[in-house]
Amino acid sequence: MVKIGIIGGSGLEDPELLKEKVEKQVDTPYGKPSDALISGKIDGIDVVILSRHGRRHTINPSNVNYRANLFALKQEGCSHILVTTACGSLKEEVRPGNFMTPNTFIDRTYRRIQTFYDGEEGEGRFKGVCHLPMTKPFCETLSKLLSETAGELGLTCHPKGTVVCIEGPRFSTVAESNVFRQWGADLVNMTVVPEVVLAHELGIPYAALAITTDYDCWREETVDVEKVMSTLKLAADGACRILRATLPKVAGYDWHKINNNLVDQLKIAVMHTK
Repeated sequence: MVKIGIIGGSGLEDPELLKEKVEKQVDTPYGKPSDALISGKIDGIDVVILSRHGRRHTINPSNVNYRANLFALKQEGCSHILVTTACGSLKEEVRPGNFMTPNTFIDRTYRRIQTFYDGEEGEGRFKGVCHLPMTKPFCETLSKLLSETAGELGLTCHPKGTVVCIEGPRFSTVAESNVFRQWGADLVNMTVVPEVVLAHELGIPYAALAITTDYDCWREETVDVEKVMSTLKLAADGACRILRATLPKVAGYDWHKINNNLVDQLKIAVMHTK
């Protein structure tokens, strides 16, 4: 059965859209998630919505309990994870208000635990060491469904790209922004890592709908919160439309081969002590 976890997705909790709504506080072996899980049905499809930074946006990117967030969605039976995330553009052609489904990342974070297999003891915690390949971190099929749906809705969505994930919560310096451009990156962001890595460890297909809020400081004098939030609010309706129209496509797809590949990958990646 398909149940889709949505991280972000502001606006999808609208009672006109989300039916049979249930709000649930949960705990996990890795602590509490950022906020309550909001379960229900959108157009008859089971979803679980979680606000990454809390509904009042009180948690900065470094302090998000990514492991608890992902584990909580797994506990609730989520078979897929779709996320929305604000990004700065590193390319002229990726304009503010555009969307992108990134297909790879460059990790510039340094304060975040990126694995469930941390060697800590406790009920429900993962045991062993996991050396997970990241050749294709984002689910290609989920990403394609998102980008194609955006096109059908008349919205600009770049179907692939490289996102640099920085630690935050500060924005990039001009020097950093120019280095990222030299690396060939398309977007800069603060949250996809370690989310996408942890989803892989759980064997859950994960895709990100990146919302371009600004040109990073390589092109503009400065990037500020007011500018980012203004563009994000304008694009939020489009993001919700894309997610809603993608849900039935996800529900109708045969995921057996992709899911089996993820399980097989984990069997090889995890080393258990004898």
